[in-house]
Amino acid sequence: MHQNPEEQPGNPMSAQHGDSHRPGRSSGGLADPKAEFRRNAVTDDYKITAQVLGLGINGKVLECYCKKTGEKCALKILYDTPKARREVELHWRVSGGPHIVRILSLYENMHQGKKCLLVIMECMEGGELFSRIQARGDQAFTEREASEIMRDIGSAIEYLHLMDIAHRDVKPENLLYTTRESNAALKLTDFGFAKETTLLNSLQTPCYTPYYVAPEVLGPEKYDRSCDMWSLGVIMYILLCGFPPFYSNTGQAISPGMKQRIRLGQYEFPNPEWADVSEEAKQLIIQLLKTDPSERMTIGQFINHPWISQSMAVPPTPLHTSRVLTEDKELWDDVKEEMTSALATMRVDYDQVKIKDLDTSNNPLLNKRRKRPMPVAADSKDEADGVECDACDNEVAFADDRGKMIIRQK
Repeated sequence: MHQNPEEQPGNPMSAQHGDSHRPGRSSGGLADPKAEFRRNAVTDDYKITAQVLGLGINGKVLECYCKKTGEKCALKILYDTPKARREVELHWRVSGGPHIVRILSLYENMHQGKKCLLVIMECMEGGELFSRIQARGDQAFTEREASEIMRDIGSAIEYLHLMDIAHRDVKPENLLYTTRESNAALKLTDFGFAKETTLLNSLQTPCYTPYYVAPEVLGPEKYDRSCDMWSLGVIMYILLCGFPPFYSNTGQAISPGMKQRIRLGQYEFPNPEWADVSEEAKQLIIQLLKTDPSERMTIGQFINHPWISQSMAVPPTPLHTSRVLTEDKELWDDVKEEMTSALATMRVDYDQVKIKDLDTSNNPLLNKRRKRPMPVAADSKDEADGVECDACDNEVAFADDRGKMIIRQK
């Protein structure tokens, strides 16, 4: 239901209050794959601020307000490139799916003399997944809660895979809560690396954040939607203990030793963090972290696994997660910074990385608590080829499709 260019755009706020009002959406149905862009200036309908809400793969996200309703929203600004078009089209296609951040409106505007795609999304004010757990303090985080979170993330991945889309960068920073309330919904965002998964489109580009990258991405083998399943395994592992199963030396986005451990599937369930975690949860992780994609659990199997489908039967065992995240806050923030940097800059030819043996017990997140000496990290020499949109550096200026300047604000 793509709008013809000669048609007058409708009320830009018609998409604000539910998916049933959105172009290309039907209640309970699949999304129209064709995104519909408005060509009037976004500032006709939204007040844009210079407040940066986050950094995506292909652009920055600004805070904005709907002029008609006063609703706070998020504006993502992308230079109009084939890659940006793909991101927007795929996100639009699945927007409104379960636990997926909704797109409210799309615009084509000129910015700094260049054509841009402007994506208005719901504002996720509840923060990142692990920041929320970390902020709990003395309030215990339980295995049952971890099950419920994984069920929600799994439902988003299930929807994507049913739509023949692989997200390809499922990671904690891309999992956000709608509000700060206890009943807030957790949603998946940032489709900068998403691709369609068809037989004619085997996904081979090594462009992932390494902490959540599947082993087949690190080598010449082809990979498919099963790489999202690997990411689910890593996230589930962290939820249950507070540190990742695979790790790099501090200062490197990815190290030869980390690459080898991922490809060999070398990880442990060390005590005391894993002492009280159920065997069922551990076995589920093992099925998700299989190094052979053909042996890895599918999303259908994951959703139907008792630990996921029967979360109320999962024991409410208190976990070490919130304590570990708090104790290792400084180190964990370093890891997140490395991953965030890798999102826009890392395009590594993994085949050129020489594999070296490394003591598999040198996990810095474990060493810090075990009081063991940490290895000295080499400088990262990853080269950047990403292009970052500078649309929110102190000023915001937009033009409509005729090139007329609409607003300039600091």
